[in-house]
This record gives sequence, structure tokens and C-alpha cells, in this order.
Amino acid sequence: MNLHSQSQMVRDFLAKRTIDIKVRLFEEATLLGSAGTLRANRAWVDSESSFWVFYADVLTTANLTKMANFNWQHQGVATLGACPVADPRRSGIAVVDEEGLVRQFIEKPENPPGSLAFGGILLARPQLLDSIPQQAPADLARDVLPRLVNRMFAYRITAYHLDIGTPESYLAAQTAWPGLESSTCAEA
Repeated sequence: MNLHSQSQMVRDFLAKRTIDIKVRLFEEATLLGSAGTLRANRAWVDSESSFWVFYADVLTTANLTKMANFNWQHQGVATLGACPVADPRRSGIAVVDEEGLVRQFIEKPENPPGSLAFGGILLARPQLLDSIPQQAPADLARDVLPRLVNRMFAYRITAYHLDIGTPESYLAAQTAWPGLESSTCAEA
């Protein structure tokens, strides 16, 4: 778990809980960006066949087992969870072929080529880490995913999926959660 803002609150919360999963905490004094964090913690996942990346501001009922099976079947460098959004200019947009292979990826395009957006869930192989630039901060959607075109796949999320990264979208989640089914992504 990557920590920066409100890190002590997270530590206090975890200290009061008994959970059956191992949690490692990594605190960034200076933000490295979503990809920079992965690069800094490479040793944690280098020996794994694959690893998950979850953006903390995503609320979803996506079936992760189905996404993992899709990833295993397609054997790309990464599988990103993706779903259609109403305003693709505010998201990372993937253009995919009939197999789900990402043929184009553009972060927050002015003239979107589609509406299938990266949903903040990613299952990757360690080879993804080789695509992270050395500069910091480095962003997954801006700096890495475009480099993986034709080597990654998009898994379509059809379940409830909401970016709760703004006060408005967080408030909207208070009436929509838990887990109402939806055929499209909701966005902030």
C-alpha cells in the first residue's frame, strides 16, 4: 500500500484491524507518480508471475477472478480494466480490436478516438516495469500505457465502477453503493 497524504491515519486504521492478508506499507515523502511508485517497489513484484495495481479512488464490484482469467488467456504484458465513459476527454482512452488487444492508448485526449477508459485496475507482468521511464514523477496512464500498445489487453468491466476521486463522485457513491449493477463506468 502506497502512502503519502494522511499516512498516519492509514497506519492507525491497519493497527486496529486483524486481517488475513499481508500488507506492506511504502511511504513516499516526495510523490513519485503511479508508475514511479511501481519502479521504486519493483523488488516486491519482480519474482511474481503477475501483480495487481489498484487505484485507491475506484469503487467497483468488478469480478477480479474473471479479469485474472482473461489476463492468463491473453498473455499480454498487462491487462487493464476498462469501461465506457460519458466524457472520454477526462480519462485514459483505449482503442481495442475484437480480441481486446489495445491498439492505441491516449491519456485525456482532446479528440477522443473512443470512450473505452482505463478504470484504475491493472494486472501486469514484471515486464511492464521495464517500460517505466526513469524521470519522476512518472504516471502509469501518461508515461507507460502508451508504450505498451499492441502488448496489453483491455478487460471490459461491466459491473458497478465509480471513480470516487472528487467530493461530488464520493457523495454520489453514498447513494449508489453497495454494488448496484451498471453497464457503464461512472466518472467524476
